[in-house]
Amino acid sequence: MGIVNLDGAPVDRDILQRLTEYMIYRGPDAQELWVDSHVGFGHAMLRTTIESARERQPLNRNSLWITADARVDGRSELIEKLSGKGSEVSKNTPDAELIVKAYQVWGPDCVNHLLGDFAFAIWDESKQRLFCARDHFGVKPFYYALVGSTFVFSNTLNCVRLHPAVRDELNDLAIADFLVFGSNQEVDTTVFADIQRLPAAHCLMVEMSQARTAPRRYWTLPVDGYIRYKRDEEYVEHFNELMRSAVGDRLRTDKVGIYMSGGMDSTTVAAFAKEVGDKKFPDFDLRAYCAVYDRLIPDEERYYSGLAATKLGIPIHYRVTDDFDLYEGPEQIEVKTPEPVGILPWKSSGDRSQEVEVHSRVALKGHGGDLVFYTWGVYFYVLYLLKQLKWPELVAQLGKHLLSHGRLPQPGVRSRIKKWLGMRPWRPPYPQWINPELAKALDLQKRWERIYYHEELVHPVRPEAYRQLTSPTWAYDFEYNDPGMTGYPGEIRYPFFDLRLVNYLLAIPVVPWCMRKELMRVAMRGILPEEVRLRPKTPLREDPIGPFFQQPALKWIDRYEPTPALAKYVVRSAVPQICGIEMNFNEALINLRSLSLDLWLQNKELVKVKSVKEEYYELKA
Repeated sequence: MGIVNLDGAPVDRDILQRLTEYMIYRGPDAQELWVDSHVGFGHAMLRTTIESARERQPLNRNSLWITADARVDGRSELIEKLSGKGSEVSKNTPDAELIVKAYQVWGPDCVNHLLGDFAFAIWDESKQRLFCARDHFGVKPFYYALVGSTFVFSNTLNCVRLHPAVRDELNDLAIADFLVFGSNQEVDTTVFADIQRLPAAHCLMVEMSQARTAPRRYWTLPVDGYIRYKRDEEYVEHFNELMRSAVGDRLRTDKVGIYMSGGMDSTTVAAFAKEVGDKKFPDFDLRAYCAVYDRLIPDEERYYSGLAATKLGIPIHYRVTDDFDLYEGPEQIEVKTPEPVGILPWKSSGDRSQEVEVHSRVALKGHGGDLVFYTWGVYFYVLYLLKQLKWPELVAQLGKHLLSHGRLPQPGVRSRIKKWLGMRPWRPPYPQWINPELAKALDLQKRWERIYYHEELVHPVRPEAYRQLTSPTWAYDFEYNDPGMTGYPGEIRYPFFDLRLVNYLLAIPVVPWCMRKELMRVAMRGILPEEVRLRPKTPLREDPIGPFFQQPALKWIDRYEPTPALAKYVVRSAVPQICGIEMNFNEALINLRSLSLDLWLQNKELVKVKSVKEEYYELKA
């Protein structure tokens, strides 16, 4: 975190220390401050890589100060580029120092040379300016507030809120978005009016005496990738090479956990983690964690994940999620999240985040595998090849698929026909219990229509994957798993969101490689069990949650008395009954958001932050 007083006033060291100490829960290894007149940085260290064993932050190199939450990928390539520019770096240089070196060489354009997950700020003393940046997909959060002449930033939302100049006033549109969509649809705001988000793939320059800030996008997911090889084996070889890099760059420690189901995505990540880790570390300790249902519904995840774990030779720990402890009233639900999230009125036995954190500070997830291979069919691919007059490629790829699978690939024209006929796909319903005055002021009905039914086809071949990969939802999902939200000092890393891998998979032929994840399945031949490798995408057979809403113990949900603050957003009497009736589970979750917001408005963490600020003012007085 950091503070810059743009009017030149000295930074209050007590405030800086309070904000830094607040982050101890997520950075328990060391806490340090740096103050120089009108600029101050604070850092709470969480060591998750070999190179960070002796790292200290805030870090100074030649009048440049940095505080960063960063993991730099492609380190050897970056070090080689920096060395070629005359910069002195070694293979053991910590990631934050690599970023500073890159800034020394390329200035603000350093972000065009960085890979990985990062959120950082650099104070350039000679130019009297602050440079901030967030990674390409927004895995690392970055929040900031410009209040008067004070600029405050952090990767922890409540840390920014702690500053006495930052008000507690809420952003009504962000609150309404949560109620309507489940999350804020604006990539550059938070639920607090004074606090902004730096969007993914954006950087920000803050100059002295600057009255406003304007983030700048430094990267956009490309749409013009085109990779073709003569031999099919080359596609697989390149995929394997990129997966090894993506997974290997996210290991960098000898103890790692992985959230592993029995599907292709997470088991593929586990296979590469086992291969790379065993080569890199003499005593590599990889453990898998899987949530299963044993009785509530038919569930095969224990079986398939067990097959994969046995084949790969890694221990697997199961968390049985059949047995839920029901909350007997809202007073038992403790909400600590800095922004409202959907809650469920029961708690599972155990917490996977805590389980993994006991073993390792680093966990891998297979999230993103569905996205990078996602396709509606061959409609857009065929259309693209026809427009480009690439008849030989079209005939060859369709012929290969017919020979190897005994059928032509799924055309994917059904959704296009429905669109032409004016038939809309199912979308979550608009909540009729939103306060009508708020809905009118924010024009929420039209906003709902625009966001759910506006279809923008950007990528010529993979528009559905492109739209999913660039959706703001993912940045919020990453933040939901960030220590600032979970409260646990550990990192979750996502190999399928590796920039090199994403660029490659958007550039190769859809047929056959993206159909049913063909490329991944071929690459895993002989590595994963055949039952797992050939297993089709399998949703849960039954809804495991719906039956809980039928239990009498949860009737309090329909009787709870809301806090007066909820009335600005929700007409409590208009919220439909949730428990004891037959209702679509997704609709039940939407209606439950009113309770989630009510509990968040009474959030103990909100009260705690407010009390800390009041205490500060009393001490100053």
